[in-house]
Amino acid sequence: MTQKLVAGLEPPYYTALFTSIRPDAPEGYAETASRMQEIVKEIPGFLGYEAARTPGGIGITVAYFRDLESLDAWRLDTEHQAAKTYGREHWYDSYSVHIGKVERSYSFERE
Repeated sequence: MTQKLVAGLEPPYYTALFTSIRPDAPEGYAETASRMQEIVKEIPGFLGYEAARTPGGIGITVAYFRDLESLDAWRLDTEHQAAKTYGREHWYDSYSVHIGKVERSYSFERE
């Protein structure tokens, strides 16, 4: 889980919202998640992400991308595609992906 929020960004940009239900700590998940974080950070146009998971297994990850080309680069990455296939077969009970264009953004942080 992330401990710091992505601050307000200059719009427009895009989000990939991934919500899922899976058991806590399935075998191999943490290693794969760590590798996916490494890969996505190398994509030009990737702006950051936030993630949270409840003890009951509901997870939400929001990734931010400057444009659709950078989001597509992530979607089409071969390691990411392999992880998605493995996740459907072994980890997730269900998931949804929502892609959105952000037109307004702001943030607050207590000093």
